[in-house]
Formats: sequence, C-alpha cells, structure tokens
Amino acid sequence: MEALQKLQEGNRRYVDRGPNAKRLDTAKNGQHPYGVVICCSDSRVIPEQIFDAQIGDLFVIRVAGNVLGDHQLGSVEYAVSHLGCELVVLLGHTGCGAVDAAIHRHRDGFIGCIVEDILSAIGEETDPLKACEQNVRHGVQRLQEAFFEHPEAGRAQILGAVYDIVTGEVRFL
Repeated sequence: MEALQKLQEGNRRYVDRGPNAKRLDTAKNGQHPYGVVICCSDSRVIPEQIFDAQIGDLFVIRVAGNVLGDHQLGSVEYAVSHLGCELVVLLGHTGCGAVDAAIHRHRDGFIGCIVEDILSAIGEETDPLKACEQNVRHGVQRLQEAFFEHPEAGRAQILGAVYDIVTGEVRFL
C-alpha cells in the first residue's frame, strides 16, 4: 500500500502545480512529438528527463533490454506515420540488468524471451558496455530492416545511443 500511496501523492502534487501551457496545448490539440525513444524499462532511464523534454515532446516506448517485438515496431510505425516523428532513437544504457542477464545466460521465467533476443545481438560478448552497444546496434538494424519497405515510416532517421547512468551523458553510436 505504501507504493500506491506514493503514486497517489505524487499525482496530487503534479495536479496541484496546475496546468502548464504545454500540457494544456497537448491536451487540446493532440500530441505532436518530435521523436521516438525506445528504451529500457529500468527506473533510472527516464528519456523525458535525460533529454530535458516536456509533455508531448517524445513518444517513449519502454521494454526491458530495449528489445523489439511486433508491439514495439507497431508503436514506432504509429509514431512516425501518424504523429509525424522524424527521429527514432534506440537508447541502451550502462548497468542494464537485461544485458547482464543475457551475459550470464539467465533464461528462467518470462525474462527468457528477452535474454534470447539480447543473446542474438551479443553472442559470446561478456563485456557489459560492448554487449550493450551490440544490443543497440542490433535493434537499430532491426528497425531499419522492418521499415525499409514502408516509405511512410521509412522517412524517419533511426539512430542508436547509450546512456551512462552515472554521468548522465548520452553517446550516439
């Protein structure tokens, strides 16, 4: 119950601060994000803060290990073809638990499908940073291949990047 209480209190503080112009504009006129960020579900990776973005600026897709399945690809397609996003960034990060699980071959439970996806990207790599980078590059390649024959979605620039959870810096690959 403590976690639920924290969520409720946090939302109350958010509402009490009052509506800002950007939030009202987005509510009235719909969303018009300038970019898509596909990132890990890790609670230390918050694209809106990392990129100092406001409400409505980013279309964020979060999944452990920043892996891509049909649901994520469909979300990217929607953001690019219907919302007009011109940039797609696949954002990995240092200290990724999903990459670590893949390095150590932890396949138990539902995380097994995530680990298998990451293993297809990293192979036998055991260096966490190199594995993270390989996973990002693998995701970028998958995005490029998925949207190669979709001119409506293929116009977006697709980039990979790694966020350092200690320094806060994002390095584009």
